[in-house]
Amino acid sequence: MKPQVRRITPLLYEFMWDADISDNLLKQQLGFKELIEHEFNNWVEELRLGYKTLAMVLSKPLEAAVINRWVMSIREEGFCGKLPERIWSIPVCYSPSTGRDLDTLALHKNISREELIFMHSQMLYRIHFFGFLPGFMYLNGLNENLNTPRKSVPDRVVPAGSVAIGGAQTGIYPTSSPGGWHLIGQTPLSIFDPAKKIPVLASIGERVKFIPISEREFERMEMQPKILGFIA
Repeated sequence: MKPQVRRITPLLYEFMWDADISDNLLKQQLGFKELIEHEFNNWVEELRLGYKTLAMVLSKPLEAAVINRWVMSIREEGFCGKLPERIWSIPVCYSPSTGRDLDTLALHKNISREELIFMHSQMLYRIHFFGFLPGFMYLNGLNENLNTPRKSVPDRVVPAGSVAIGGAQTGIYPTSSPGGWHLIGQTPLSIFDPAKKIPVLASIGERVKFIPISEREFERMEMQPKILGFIA
């Protein structure tokens, strides 16, 4: 499926897909992204993925007619990319001490804490894009029964490593920040290090699996030297 093209400014274009969020759509987005990088290499400053969009930031203006003609000329089968196979295993301590909203959310869903943990940790989540904060992964694949609207009043401080649910998504706060998602646990791993050449090891299209650990294991891992990145 070819995307629609929207010219926002002379230096910013947005490509939009009218399709459900899925692995297939992400394949199309990544393949389309590769085609843009090849075709407009001398113009492209940055490409930013969203669930159903791809934003293109240009270093110099490019006429909308040029973009539209190019999109019309490409063959749809030519921009279906492949998704990487790597799965990152992320240890998570699900407890009231590491996830302040865990019990409240379980009560709201009329399930036990153990059921919520099982429902959240049994899924494989696909990384669709990064946003909100540097290193913040937008993960698709949350069990529909755990879908929960964001908080009406955001928390002023969310600890780094917090695992949370917001809407139909789950994610990990890479750094301490304000946030409006429901906190259900925390990982002892550091998933973002701006001092590193590659601050985030995971890539778009890869998958994440959450592995429940005890509070004792969490404390033990916290006492060890900081682990930068993921345990694959």
